[in-house]
Amino acid sequence: MGPLVKFAVVDGVALLEMNDGKVNVMTFDMLAALSEAVENARAQNAMLVIRSGAAKAFSAGFDVKVLSSGDLDAARRMLTAGAQLLLQLLDHPHPVIAVCEGHAYPMGAFILLASDIRLGTRGDYRVGLNEVSIGIPVPDFALALVRSRVPENLRVKVAALGRMLTPLEALEAGFLDQLANAAEVDAALAANIQDLRSVNQAAHASTKRRLRAETVRSIEQAIAGDILPQF
Repeated sequence: MGPLVKFAVVDGVALLEMNDGKVNVMTFDMLAALSEAVENARAQNAMLVIRSGAAKAFSAGFDVKVLSSGDLDAARRMLTAGAQLLLQLLDHPHPVIAVCEGHAYPMGAFILLASDIRLGTRGDYRVGLNEVSIGIPVPDFALALVRSRVPENLRVKVAALGRMLTPLEALEAGFLDQLANAAEVDAALAANIQDLRSVNQAAHASTKRRLRAETVRSIEQAIAGDILPQF
């Protein structure tokens, strides 16, 4: 198997492709590889595209084996690594595009919420925060993202009830911005990239930083406290 995250910069666009050979579980290694790739994109002043090389999933989310192991220190370290990756995405000074072509469970759904443009494909998959349905309270850092992107009238359904959403429902709930047929997603991505090239990058970075300041502070506070969700 190749690297967990393939990284390449082409014409000012950093392409990050996750592929663990299965469903892109957010293990410590995957989180570290993504963090390194995002940092590399920042160093090269590149727009960022995150997508999956796995056939069935954008990401199946955090490694549940770690979170349910009873090792609270390991669980804290995993959630902290995830929250720190989200901060990197929120603070990236160039547009961040996420391409979702399959299931996106936490932490995959969190990455969608932290990205600037979310392009999804039409298909038979689900997106959302399923923590409550498996007996885990949604972490505070994730709730900060929900408040920033999910319409108020859908937040209970998305977070407190843990409902998984079809692509169309995910579009309505703020996880996705656009839907394309699978055969047309690359063309839609290229069109988005071309459109974003006209955006003044300094103005984009300044505005995005100030727009997201409250969300970033909430995530930083969650990291500084006890990041484990409480019953």
